[in-house]
Amino acid sequence: MSEPMLWDIFCRVIDNHGDLGVCWRLARDIVARGHQARLWIDDASALAWMAPERPDRRHGVEIRAWPETDVETRPGDVVIEGFGCELPAFFVARMAARQPAPRWINLEYLSAEDYVERSHGLASPQFHGPGAGLSKHFFYPGFTPRTGGLLRETGLLERIENFDGASWLAARGWAPEEGERVVSLFAYANERLPALLASLAEQPTLVLACPGPLQSLITARPGLRSIALPYLPQDDFDRLLWACDLNFVRGEDSFARAQWAGKPFVWHIYPQPEDDAHHAKLEAFMARAGLPPAWQAVWRGWNGLGALPTSIASLAEASDHARHWRAQLAAQPDLLTQLRGFLGVSS
Repeated sequence: MSEPMLWDIFCRVIDNHGDLGVCWRLARDIVARGHQARLWIDDASALAWMAPERPDRRHGVEIRAWPETDVETRPGDVVIEGFGCELPAFFVARMAARQPAPRWINLEYLSAEDYVERSHGLASPQFHGPGAGLSKHFFYPGFTPRTGGLLRETGLLERIENFDGASWLAARGWAPEEGERVVSLFAYANERLPALLASLAEQPTLVLACPGPLQSLITARPGLRSIALPYLPQDDFDRLLWACDLNFVRGEDSFARAQWAGKPFVWHIYPQPEDDAHHAKLEAFMARAGLPPAWQAVWRGWNGLGALPTSIASLAEASDHARHWRAQLAAQPDLLTQLRGFLGVSS
């Protein structure tokens, strides 16, 4: 299996574009490493700002509308089911009829919980239905050697190391004034925003507010300035994280990219109020990463699991931890490298 392969990636946009962000990064990385990728998506509108290039093919990735009826298409060598999005039955039937059969991977959500290590790589043989005879494998991203790792494109850490954040911000009119720290804010709706802004305003701070429910709610006050950012292409969003002193991120894609940035960050986990499952997920990551106690208090406060501290903890301590944690993650093979190894793809 050393020849270039065709990968089909299926993705449904749920509500916040995080699923698309992850699937898009994976598709780009597949193409960058010499393979072909088709991204099947039910709502590609966010790609207009996430990847502003040709509508049908961006970075060499072929964009296909989610098929509602059967399509005269031979499935690829690998079929990725993004986050259990449930493939169309007629496409699964074509997979079962293909010789040789494609490898079927369910790419799961990122979590630091213990079940990930137990479940990573497990097979789900299909005994009934259109996929009878196929076997689907569950592939879990994660933070330990017993998981699938994180997406990390070739040369990423070297690009971060050589990046001039101050010049990048200045070129876009987002430069801080003398003595200001720069904070990016990307979050879901959060009633703790006034308390957070009060904490940040204790020292001169420039907040670069990403589009979202909080952007229009940031009010000026002594010690705090804000700039409302436009939607940024994926690469520029990454650079924003590299350039800031502190990053507030949300969901999965920006959460992973904040870790590669090697800067202090606070994660707003996707709320699951029906059963509060996000509480355990948040605690699991803080424990796995060994987050300093003062920063655990900030994370819990921002996520509504306790009082938000009246002052933001030392960035120096968080900076040391962020760099150490990034180095620990970088010692593990990246997700696509591990996925290719799992599939027996040698190039």
